[in-house]
Amino acid sequence: MGFDTSLSAFNISASGLTAERLRMEVVANNIANAEVTRTAEGGPYRRKDVIFEAVMHPDKPGVRTGQSSGLGGVRSLGVVEDSSELPKRHAPGHPDADADGFVTMPNVNLPIEMVNLITTTRAYEANLKAAQSFVDMNQQALSIVRG
Repeated sequence: MGFDTSLSAFNISASGLTAERLRMEVVANNIANAEVTRTAEGGPYRRKDVIFEAVMHPDKPGVRTGQSSGLGGVRSLGVVEDSSELPKRHAPGHPDADADGFVTMPNVNLPIEMVNLITTTRAYEANLKAAQSFVDMNQQALSIVRG
């Protein structure tokens, strides 16, 4: 077992931590902009989401007895705007209201964003716990070797 193989579990957890931190920032940004009807780009704020992909090691294509699974973690492909329809709210006194008194609002649904924030937090905590377990196991192995 090489040094790279022994650190792969930690690297996978670290990539998960990085990915979930980005997702947490995007969800927090969605929540903060849930009522913004005018952005610098023009129009109301559009909800954003993060796209992830699994990272595979090309030199380790699959599961083999006694070898790595080929898994390398996760990475972000980018942040994309949600293209779903923007809801309208009747608010005739609003500065962004149209001639009929309707304001085009962001497509941010706060209960869904809160669920996303909770699941992101749980995934972050799970990756942190896995990384901590890796550190603890290595410390125990070193203490055994020291005698």
